[in-house]
Amino acid sequence: MHIGFDISQTGSGKAGCGYFAHALIQSLLELAPEHCYRLYPSFGDFYFDGAMPKQCPYTGRDIQYGTYHTTLDAARGFWSTTGLEALLGAPDLIHSNNFWAPLQLHQSRLIYTFYDMGFAVEPNWTTEFNRVGCFEGVFRSSVAADWIVAISEASRAHYLSVFPHFPESRIRVIYPCSRFPDAEAVGERPDALEGIPEGRFWLSVGTIEPRKNQRRLAQAYSRYLSYASNPMPLVMVGGKGWLMEDFQIYLNELSIANHVLMTGYLSDAELIWLYRNCYANIYPSLFEGFGLPILEGMQFGAATLSSNKTSLPEVAGSAAILLSPEDIEAWSQAMLDLAGNEQERCRLGAAARHKAAEFNWKSSAAALLNLYQEALATPKRGLLK
Repeated sequence: MHIGFDISQTGSGKAGCGYFAHALIQSLLELAPEHCYRLYPSFGDFYFDGAMPKQCPYTGRDIQYGTYHTTLDAARGFWSTTGLEALLGAPDLIHSNNFWAPLQLHQSRLIYTFYDMGFAVEPNWTTEFNRVGCFEGVFRSSVAADWIVAISEASRAHYLSVFPHFPESRIRVIYPCSRFPDAEAVGERPDALEGIPEGRFWLSVGTIEPRKNQRRLAQAYSRYLSYASNPMPLVMVGGKGWLMEDFQIYLNELSIANHVLMTGYLSDAELIWLYRNCYANIYPSLFEGFGLPILEGMQFGAATLSSNKTSLPEVAGSAAILLSPEDIEAWSQAMLDLAGNEQERCRLGAAARHKAAEFNWKSSAAALLNLYQEALATPKRGLLK
């Protein structure tokens, strides 16, 4: 097979979508090196990372890298070209991973990764630019994609509810997995945690943005501080997203800023240490296509308090305490209860490791390869009558 694969979000600042594409292509190259791979460091006219490496960061027997663009305008011009398939070398299939979907493919099968449509559920969770751009890409996929890769059963169901015209038989769930290959890794203690003992802090990982629900978490933590006899600090890890520029002011208004450590973006080694050494990992997100911080924390034995919405029960199963993300009192009480029950914390940690072992990149890559083969064996959607 000649496989065209979008790696546009796998640069140094990658988040969940980028980790998914990065791990999948690495696993595909290891599992099926006999195929020809063309990797696209830019893809489409919506997302562009000018810092993508100029040389291919992946190794394999038959890999081509490109087409490389230095500006968004150049990328837009290329990806809007009528004869796109010929410019790309007529790949058997093209796999989109960054929300954008080409409409001008006549022979190549279009595989489209669908993450989630939280931006359509609640407009206030993101900016208008991001909301419009993402929805346009997902809508284009409903028209042009031959197959959809959904990252959870919840995402699959949501896609079909919004686009009932898409053939249900052509959307397949392929789970993301942890970015960390070694569940026994120790990690590296972040300098920012100086003075905070191991096992004596709450952890919350996620981009600081409305959908991740950090404002309600701050309120719940404030209530916890009011009742805890020996309160633990809250460590929040994640880059700045959108519409939360005043979050530090919000912490000050709640009078909890001195108890909350915001680290920003950390290295993988530092994040491993935090997952391994936190008292518990807290994830109150309102909407998720999957929820990688839950899985990654469980991989390292973190006791977990998770939202019970969308895909998160699918990921956590019975290995976490599941709570309504809107119920601030429930979260503060759960923290108080768990802080006073070391035995329950240990039980949750053991259950978390067991559950996390169910998710494996080799299995996901094998499922994707089977989907590719099935896509080539079936006609394009536009040829169906």
